[in-house]
Amino acid sequence: MNHRKLTPDRIATYMGFLQREERTPATIEKYGRDLRAFKGWLGRRAVSKEEAAGWKASLLEAGLSPVTVNAKLSALNGLLRFLGWEECRVKFIKIQRQAFRDPSRELTREEYARLLGTAQKLGKARLGLLMETICATGIRVGEVKYITLEAARMGRAEIRLKGKVRVILLPNKLCRKLLKFAKKQGILAGPVFVSKTGSALSRRLIWQEMKALCLQAKVEPSKVFPHNLRHLFALTFYRVTRDIVKLADVLGHSSIETTRVYLLTAGREHQRALERLGFIT
Repeated sequence: MNHRKLTPDRIATYMGFLQREERTPATIEKYGRDLRAFKGWLGRRAVSKEEAAGWKASLLEAGLSPVTVNAKLSALNGLLRFLGWEECRVKFIKIQRQAFRDPSRELTREEYARLLGTAQKLGKARLGLLMETICATGIRVGEVKYITLEAARMGRAEIRLKGKVRVILLPNKLCRKLLKFAKKQGILAGPVFVSKTGSALSRRLIWQEMKALCLQAKVEPSKVFPHNLRHLFALTFYRVTRDIVKLADVLGHSSIETTRVYLLTAGREHQRALERLGFIT
């Protein structure tokens, strides 16, 4: 068992493997962060199933949610599988499927409109158009780089991620706004959303700029983050089409079960349906 020492080199080798597997930079960064946290907790002790289970217990004792703990265990189990230490892997926490979404995280159409209005009021044209683009197409924040001048001209963008390619259609009105913005910014080719130096916008910058709108837009900060715009798109798309298979394709999901998570609401619609049943006299 003494040979099972977790070293920085072993973690770095695994990070290189994830890159070759074309995992997203955000996933690789998160896995690295979680694995370094495990190594810090482990100290000089050898890796074992008991130690892995101990880390799992410590995360729960620290008050982390089961979903968060499972995400960290996914990073650890992936590393253990890569190193051939399968017997050290631990089971995930079983989570009953949620019927409703936390109301404190559900962004409404009205709140979305207030965010856009505030961005316009503050002169943040790039941020406003970026939010419209995510919400009108359902792309991930890491896929914004595929919204290029060429894509706006063709009305479609090719998204390349994890070895897969999917084509998304861009609404005509969005294309016109993208082309107008690019012309004003002097963008002649390539990505529409770039920094002043021409580099791609980082996730952190987009997140920070969105959070800065909350106070003036009077929207709870817990509801304002890029991925929530993707949720709003998914929920609205499904309400219009009632086609979860098509929605899964648009979002780039390989499993409809993943898509179902995007369709959770805060329970208001379910509550209204219960009231209409008329069983209480």
